[in-house]
Amino acid sequence: MPHTEPLRLHVPEPTGRPGQQTDFSYLRLSAAGEVRRPPVDVTPVDTRDIAYSLIRVLDEQGNAVGPWVPDISIETLRAGMRAMMKTRIFDSRMLIAQRQKKMSFYMQSLGEEAIGAAQAMALNRDDMCFPTYRQQSILMAREVPLHGLICQLMSNEGDPLKGRQLPVMYSIKEAGFFSISGNLATQYIQAVGWAMASAIKNDTKIASAWIGDGATAEADFDTALTFAHVYHAPVILNVVNNQWAISTFQAIAGGENTTFAARGVGCGIAALRVDGNDFLAVYAASKWAAERARNNLGPTLIEWVTYRAGPHSTSDDPSKYRPLDDASHFPLGDPIARLKQYLMNQGAWSEQEHEDTQKELEAMVIAAQKEAETLGSLADNHVFSPAEMFEDIYEHMPEHLRQQRQQLGI
Repeated sequence: MPHTEPLRLHVPEPTGRPGQQTDFSYLRLSAAGEVRRPPVDVTPVDTRDIAYSLIRVLDEQGNAVGPWVPDISIETLRAGMRAMMKTRIFDSRMLIAQRQKKMSFYMQSLGEEAIGAAQAMALNRDDMCFPTYRQQSILMAREVPLHGLICQLMSNEGDPLKGRQLPVMYSIKEAGFFSISGNLATQYIQAVGWAMASAIKNDTKIASAWIGDGATAEADFDTALTFAHVYHAPVILNVVNNQWAISTFQAIAGGENTTFAARGVGCGIAALRVDGNDFLAVYAASKWAAERARNNLGPTLIEWVTYRAGPHSTSDDPSKYRPLDDASHFPLGDPIARLKQYLMNQGAWSEQEHEDTQKELEAMVIAAQKEAETLGSLADNHVFSPAEMFEDIYEHMPEHLRQQRQQLGI
């Protein structure tokens, strides 16, 4: 009988740990302008090479090169810069507010601002986004008033959700921003179902689903891909690969020796893999996918390669599981700095305007925060009345709930 070695279980390991600089060669980078741009009506199987490469527009000198250079105005790019800057400033101020115990919890999108902002500008406002908890840049790009967002974070009397959602889990129908769920991956099947309903109604609106690399390991992700493929649902399936799901490296969710974009091709869905820190590339890929959906050509899965520069949440300490300076070594750089360089090359931005815009947006966020705090925060020991449990649930309150409310004397 031939000798057989004992079986071994493979457990993926990151290429960098605290005290050891990360080797980012696993990212499969392509040069700016190198990846082809297929026709919108391409068959999914013919996007396989793109699913294993990386669409980039901005080169190292801040120039836009290659077939994916989008048709986008300088005014839109300037608005995108403001949206990204406002997102980062908002995140920074709300992080401080959480440390001051004015809210229980917060999640930044530091380093990922281009993905939500650019796609929001590529879509129509009445297209429905089904986000996860790091796409606040969509709200900034769609100029949602900050006051209501901060009230939701502080669960105060101005909270439109009346304290019934965790902070950062916004729900803003008029901005095409579907209710965020703390149960990971549920938004993926919701988005596909919404897109199918839009087609059934002969509507023209499309859906945009968002998920992180870690949550692609959930069964809902695969179910959503099956329905999207079978019914040609008009949906963009966004996978934000920011390299870390809490303390778990992206390879644990299936990113080792392959890409998340490749899962789309395997399911019969056109797939793109895109530099998520390149505002122009994000806008171009989103426009391509949106055109495909609107022309009944089916869904597109887009893997956005980016980096979570901050902690997963205010409950996380990333220095325990990755190098402290990891973000500064990420080869795709910072999305704000890269767009800034491009705009300055075009003569459409300057250091002085950047500084002035920073001060203007900081003042805007501070003013909104002060206004929101007049309605209370957790630091004031604010709690909602128990009566809130009974309201806005049923059109006509059932008798047993009416009796319970009476027993509470509210």
